[in-house]
Amino acid sequence: MIASGRTAVAALAAAASLAGAAALPGGGTAAEPVPAAAANDCLDEEAREAKGLLCPDLRMRPPFDLDRDKTAGGVPILRAANSIDSVGDGPAELKGKRDGDLSMEAKQRISTEKRRRLTYATGARLAFKFIPGQGRYWKFRDAARFELWELDDEGRRGRRVEIGPKQIYCLRDLEHTRPGMKGSPNRRVFPSCNRDPGRRAVTLGTSVGWSDVYPASYHQNWIELDHLPASGCYAYVHVADPKNGIYELDETNNEASTVVFLTKGGQYKPGRCGGIHDESLAPSQSAGDLEVDGPGGEY
Repeated sequence: MIASGRTAVAALAAAASLAGAAALPGGGTAAEPVPAAAANDCLDEEAREAKGLLCPDLRMRPPFDLDRDKTAGGVPILRAANSIDSVGDGPAELKGKRDGDLSMEAKQRISTEKRRRLTYATGARLAFKFIPGQGRYWKFRDAARFELWELDDEGRRGRRVEIGPKQIYCLRDLEHTRPGMKGSPNRRVFPSCNRDPGRRAVTLGTSVGWSDVYPASYHQNWIELDHLPASGCYAYVHVADPKNGIYELDETNNEASTVVFLTKGGQYKPGRCGGIHDESLAPSQSAGDLEVDGPGGEY
């Protein structure tokens, strides 16, 4: 999704958007649509500056609080907590509009320096997700993905051997992990997920300096371990926004991993991959299973 060769288009879009923004009572302006074909202006410095965009940036914490378990059917799994951290210039915000019994089309709203919000059609979708023991919530489809990759002795990735079942999340302000960040609100702007089956529209988001965190015990926060090709070291990977439903300042830092040792039979052996780093990622985006930090740790 990296923009290239579209400076003229971006400049025209910027001018149209700035000229057509509607005023809001008390200051600021209403969200103004941007054509679906528009580039990711968050990655285009010229367009971003012309519009004064305060783009979001989502980063995923390396999987933490690892815990061995089994599904109800007896399949061995490795649970992990996850944290989607909002560390950009502005919030990650989606506005959903009902288009089915259990679905909404969503568009991104990006704040600007002049208190405008521009609307981008990114292809994002919301789903009315059922959680056992809790009920249904409106959540962001493809907000994240859990993956498991083979690693060789040098930390190079081989095959991707597993994808976890959980890919639908509610973006929200759950933990204020970075209160000192510029533009980080002191109070929650985006509270808990909406549970109303009759809602025609909902807003989801995570403010600057806040994180959407799920414990390892949460429904589907796991990777299945019943089809491993061999015993060895693996990269347990969490990816934020894998389908780019949210335009960001940096689309290369959405992935993080924890290196773990797993047996072919599906057992997790802590601490056996010391010194092996996931070479597909920067050192700040990967950790060993005995050194992972929880929410709020440094990158």
